[in-house]
Amino acid sequence: MDKTQLRQQYRKVLLGISPEERAAKSRLVCKNLVATEQFARAQTVMSYLSLPHEVDTADVILCAWQLSKKVAAPKISWQQRHMLPVEINTLDTGFSMNAGGVRNPVKGVPMPIEEIDMVITPGLVFDRTGSRLGKGGSYYDDFFKHKHLKAVKCGLAFEQQLIDDVPVDESDVPVNMLVTEKQVYYFNSEKG
Repeated sequence: MDKTQLRQQYRKVLLGISPEERAAKSRLVCKNLVATEQFARAQTVMSYLSLPHEVDTADVILCAWQLSKKVAAPKISWQQRHMLPVEINTLDTGFSMNAGGVRNPVKGVPMPIEEIDMVITPGLVFDRTGSRLGKGGSYYDDFFKHKHLKAVKCGLAFEQQLIDDVPVDESDVPVNMLVTEKQVYYFNSEKG
């Protein structure tokens, strides 16, 4: 199956999860993530702002603030096709929304990339080597290639988004770890 077919299939899978099941599983995913050593060590966390069908990141962001961590969200420049980490202090205000429902910080202080300790990334599907398939814009893959980024790359997904093999090419960048409602998977020697 190619990337386009996989994207179509897993969009349907995600849309087929009821809001109640998604909320319950999201809480478990977030609980599993905040229990990791990688999250505990991170002073600055960059997290995606979830769409309604994705793992909800609100609990992770709120937990990070409670632990006095800095939180950044991606500010996406659609024209220049890149994203910039911007510090956020609330989930309630200061966001614009595009036609696809993506929340974008309107303002905020840009976060130096080298200060980010963990990047929490979405994906439509992941495999057991850390490869991920996003929506196709390459925003995260391009961001992960930044020469100053030393952060742990952490995917969040529901267990049914995990497959045996994601088709990849040379532009794709794998994550170091993946957190689902059932467990934490480590790739690329990210255990410690």
